[in-house]
Amino acid sequence: MTLETNKHQMHLFTDFINTPSEKLAEELIAPDAIFHVPGQAEPMQGPAGYLAIIGMMRGGFPDIQWTLEEMVAEGDKVAARFIMRGTHLGTFFGFPPTTKTIKVQAMNFYRFTGGQIVEEHGQPDMLGLLQQIGAVPTA
Repeated sequence: MTLETNKHQMHLFTDFINTPSEKLAEELIAPDAIFHVPGQAEPMQGPAGYLAIIGMMRGGFPDIQWTLEEMVAEGDKVAARFIMRGTHLGTFFGFPPTTKTIKVQAMNFYRFTGGQIVEEHGQPDMLGLLQQIGAVPTA
């Protein structure tokens, strides 16, 4: 696939994580794809694994939305910088809801094969997120 195809797929992927659409998950994510998640010893796998990641985020932030700010593509890889915005309305990492809003950056790296994501290394600013909900002191 071309760089332009992979970039197009990243825009569709943003639609997927904002909906989350099982149909788009099946289209965009290879069945054996692996997702390296900070704080988890073992990677998540396939469309169901990514839907579980989104479910965990939506459990704490039901209105969370991702905005793709920029991306760089080279070969079979895409680096993408996202801004996540949402309201802390559910328990997240053991911290009860605060109704505080968050605006957090994430820098993720993807590998594509045949127009599908086969690997992701996700790097959200978890410290910034936890500080914004008051779970960690800011100073």
